[in-house]
Amino acid sequence: MSTITLKDVPPEVHQSLKERAQAHGRSLNKEIIVTLENIVHGAAIDAKALGNQARAVRETMGVYLTQKDLARLKNAGRR
Repeated sequence: MSTITLKDVPPEVHQSLKERAQAHGRSLNKEIIVTLENIVHGAAIDAKALGNQARAVRETMGVYLTQKDLARLKNAGRR
């Protein structure tokens, strides 16, 4: 494991990190590591679940657009 020293951390950032750490039941160090990991690696996206969720929302709205409809709407007013 590597060690990093942070300098000149603004007081409000330090306080926010402390509050987040307490809310998540972690040490300040662990909260900073988790925050950095989330920023660097990002959250994995489950494309299948996202598609299923979009499909469910579309069905509740009763709106069904074709590719032709989308292209027409996208280009409306561009000419």
